[in-house]
Amino acid sequence: MDSLLDFSDHVVLVTGAGSGFGRLLAQGLALRGAKLVLSDINEHALTEVRQSLASSCDAITLAGDIALESVNQSLVDAAVNQFGRLDIAVNNAGIAHQPAPVHQMTEDIIDRQFAVNVKGVMFGMKYQIPVMLAQKQGHIMNVSSLAGLGGAPKGAAYAAAKHAVAGVTRTAAVEYGRKNVRVNAICPFYSPTNILNVDGYNTPEAQAQLGMGSPMKRLADPQEIVNTMLLLLSPGNSYMNGQTIAVDGGVTAW
Repeated sequence: MDSLLDFSDHVVLVTGAGSGFGRLLAQGLALRGAKLVLSDINEHALTEVRQSLASSCDAITLAGDIALESVNQSLVDAAVNQFGRLDIAVNNAGIAHQPAPVHQMTEDIIDRQFAVNVKGVMFGMKYQIPVMLAQKQGHIMNVSSLAGLGGAPKGAAYAAAKHAVAGVTRTAAVEYGRKNVRVNAICPFYSPTNILNVDGYNTPEAQAQLGMGSPMKRLADPQEIVNTMLLLLSPGNSYMNGQTIAVDGGVTAW
């Protein structure tokens, strides 16, 4: 195996592992030797993912709502108790909301966006970072969005939450970089995962229209995003810190 994609004996935590990017990432890491700690709110989906992994993969699962601080603490505790360390954490779990203009955003929509998409990342980092500081090394990847780098018409609450993810990523990178704990974010364009299974985005016609917003005139295939995540997480990619990487088919080139 090429050393750049060899995750042998690296302990990796992935939230939102039951579907979409998280599921594909777990499968890709398992094939490359990682030891996995997987989380999702959907316990059935999490069980299916665990069963889909390479038989040689050493993995544990913990179902729960990532918006809860206690779930994040339990995940890190499980990693340390089972494997003795935590090398990489991927704060991937996230949700979208039905499209609506800013003046129609409700308190419930805003609260849930920040609970999952922001608190789920910040509480994760709260417990991941001390373990990595004690080890004197670690890498955190937060999954933001292209909506975290620019405007997202009819997606204001989601955009606000994903901008927050980009902001805390940069802040933590500055705070902990000197301690060899790096923090980066990936900012994908729309991709047909479960996050688009909300009214307004969940039809082939709506997704085709979204794809027209890219110079490549299509949505990203989920595996394309995960391939980029694997490259960015590579143990050999050891000097990247504080970056918000757009994987967008060229949208930000306009």
